[in-house]
Amino acid sequence: MYDAIVVGARCAGSPVAMLLARRGYRVLLVDKVTQPSDTVSTHYVQQYGLRKLDEWGLLGRLAATGVPAIRRMTISYRDAVIDGFADPLDGIDLTYAPRRTVLDPILLEGARTAGVEVREGFTVRELVVDDGRVVGVRGGYGAEEPAEYRAKIVIGADGSQSFVARSVGAEIYRSIPAASFVYYSYWTGLRTHFHSRIGVDQQVGVWPTSDEQTLVAIMKPIARWAEFRTDPEASFLQVVKDVVPEFAEQLVDAGERVARLTGIRYPDNFYRRSHGPGWALVGDAGYHKDPITGQGISDAFVHAELLADRVAEGLAGERDLDEAVADYERARDAATASAFQFAATIGELTLPPQLDAVFTAMSGNDEYAKDFFNVIAGALPGEQFFAPENVARMVGGVRA
Repeated sequence: MYDAIVVGARCAGSPVAMLLARRGYRVLLVDKVTQPSDTVSTHYVQQYGLRKLDEWGLLGRLAATGVPAIRRMTISYRDAVIDGFADPLDGIDLTYAPRRTVLDPILLEGARTAGVEVREGFTVRELVVDDGRVVGVRGGYGAEEPAEYRAKIVIGADGSQSFVARSVGAEIYRSIPAASFVYYSYWTGLRTHFHSRIGVDQQVGVWPTSDEQTLVAIMKPIARWAEFRTDPEASFLQVVKDVVPEFAEQLVDAGERVARLTGIRYPDNFYRRSHGPGWALVGDAGYHKDPITGQGISDAFVHAELLADRVAEGLAGERDLDEAVADYERARDAATASAFQFAATIGELTLPPQLDAVFTAMSGNDEYAKDFFNVIAGALPGEQFFAPENVARMVGGVRA
């Protein structure tokens, strides 16, 4: 009998398992893949995400992999450009964008070191339910006969297409349709910093990642998906030329693509019910937003810790376990509401007039730009930056 079974061993699952095990609880962590294993990702970890890794004693391990530090960001909307970086956050004056084949094994090893029982290549085939309450899982390796494992709580950290969520019938209670699609790949031979550049109905993202490679990604409206796919390579390069022509020259002259060009249509932005009798959801399983802000990994860390804290309260008998997990969902939703809406809005690649005015104001004022970089870092609440009175101050009286 385990205290908790966690399904999914990536950016949300490994941390929540690790944090529960560090409190002395018996935890089983299972995943159908074996690390190192790649997955679709923005790779980017903001300062508030790195702060969690630092608190958990894992940041040094990530730095030791040689992933390049990012200390400069260029962000633009059409002709409005801001360039700089956030203030240090608890001494962290950089960010990283590691490949998931680098980051996820570090998180998994952190869980193992904490005493978590880890089973890779393990497929959960069904949840065990007793009198309406989830009490465990059935699963195993390959075609072997499934075995049953029981726990006081089963946590689904298995992504936006979560098996756990489907099995318990977790409903989506807020959704905003995805507005764009993404194509991305990796290049060597490039020397660049972080770019997130929005042109006319298209976006280019560029940042250095592991193994001396650079991730280059583009976004365009979903309505252009079929047209783009008629010649993805030419279409991809044209977007880069349109939005960041100076980088496009380097891409053509010095870059060598070392992976296939991958195109994906992201799931809609959603909040999914993330608690119920004997179960919880964390990471993209319970909450997913447009990748344009690149907050998925950092949010997964924060929410894993939030959930671990509430589950620990329930397991310790300090409060009812189900109520504690319900409180986790409420706290998560309250903390992410503005970021969720912001990501969905800029994911449309055409900003409403107020946001357009804010970007224009930031491009001409270093103080406003620094505040925005601090929002990205997690040092300044978005609600404070985008408060009507602050927006009016920045744009000279335009009402939010």
